[in-house]
Amino acid sequence: MLLPPRLFDRALHRKRLDRAAKGFAAADFLQRRAALDIVERLEGIMRDFPLAVDLSARHGALRAALADSAAAARVGLLIETDLSPAMLATRGGPRVVLDEERLPFAPQSLDLVVSTLGLHWTNDVVGALVQIRRALKPDGLFMGAFLGGSTLTELRQALTAAEDEILGGTGSRISPFADSRDAAGLLQRAGFALPVGDVDRVNVSYEHPLRLLADLRQMGETNVLADRHPHALTRTLLARASEIYVERFAGADGRVRATFEIVTLTGWSPHESQQQPLAPGSAKMRLADALGVVEHRLPRDD
Repeated sequence: MLLPPRLFDRALHRKRLDRAAKGFAAADFLQRRAALDIVERLEGIMRDFPLAVDLSARHGALRAALADSAAAARVGLLIETDLSPAMLATRGGPRVVLDEERLPFAPQSLDLVVSTLGLHWTNDVVGALVQIRRALKPDGLFMGAFLGGSTLTELRQALTAAEDEILGGTGSRISPFADSRDAAGLLQRAGFALPVGDVDRVNVSYEHPLRLLADLRQMGETNVLADRHPHALTRTLLARASEIYVERFAGADGRVRATFEIVTLTGWSPHESQQQPLAPGSAKMRLADALGVVEHRLPRDD
């Protein structure tokens, strides 16, 4: 069996999250935004979820969003989980330290699984989604948010330009993110039914690029690529990258922008009661009749 490529150092990612845990609340705006969006979607689903799991719970943004929502009455026991023990140390209630790449839940045991901004650090996103789908009961719901391809495009461009200028070549310093156009396809490959994916692009302004880097460190979202860059990020390189960042992406007020792309996925564990697509050729009405137009046959070449 072919193993997925090892893109990320998961042990290093845990250390970065542990380091960020103490001050995470000062930079959790993306986590809170993603959680609020997921809860808003839950409010429109009129069914109960007796047993739910929050993957990548961090400091409990999902539970906080649920507390102010009508959906709270429909979510029963919520188990908070995280790769980082330090993140969960501040939480009360049921909680489990786990790796999203190796879920411990029994097959068909959960009604709802939510993931807020954690799956983009897994080496095999589809494999993680398959595990989630297997842990869900038939007709169970998965809702997940992860960072998409346009995230940190400004920082990526500035670093690339600075490296090319100073080192004569470039390497990877920022994680590759999944293309948002392929989001729903990830769910289909993992066996989910009724997959839906959409994108929320968030533009954040900073007084200086170094403030952005400080936020990324406090989020636990700094580089953990398994293949280390051959050249260290020196002060000279960082200073030049900051200059390029300001030159290209500063507004009239002198502040620089940073783009974050949050891709939100919704999928259901398959069940016979779910709406199924019609078989080809089984339509009861001609498309021309449905559109109210006259159908014209094309002339044949022969």
